[in-house]
Amino acid sequence: MLDEEMANAINIQLNAELYSGYLYLSMAAYFESTDLSGFANWMRVQAQEELSHAMKFYDYLVQRGARVTLTEIEAPPTEWDSTIAVFEHVYEHEQMVTGLINKLVDLAISISDHATNNFLQWYVAEQVEEEESASGVLQKVKLAGEDSSGLLMLDQELGTRVFHPPAQE
Repeated sequence: MLDEEMANAINIQLNAELYSGYLYLSMAAYFESTDLSGFANWMRVQAQEELSHAMKFYDYLVQRGARVTLTEIEAPPTEWDSTIAVFEHVYEHEQMVTGLINKLVDLAISISDHATNNFLQWYVAEQVEEEESASGVLQKVKLAGEDSSGLLMLDQELGTRVFHPPAQE
């Protein structure tokens, strides 16, 4: 049975992951409205990843005999000033999620919950990838700046991204 404090913290994170999916879906809709379907695709894949992360937390809670508690999901922003602003938001959001995961690890360590600490290490590694991916696209968007041909080339590149579900453990 999972410690009650740990279960509550994981439930909060599960809901944060659902918000992340909602945020990236909103960003996809924004890009669809600006006719940047490749950028929209990148965001849709990102939304799928976040929902899969939420489901890993869901399944872990169930596996450990804890109750899953879903809460209201806050409405995400729907407008941004530029493509750069969107990816700055993505990068900042991923850094925030990294902080949340680190706090979960800290809690697991403080209560000697070795199983949860082990489970969370997947997320620690995943967040390194998430930040690297967001930072990489942000740098490319900044390089393209307002150059429409550069943005269109990047749009084509981002349109090739495909969702790969995490491996089952």
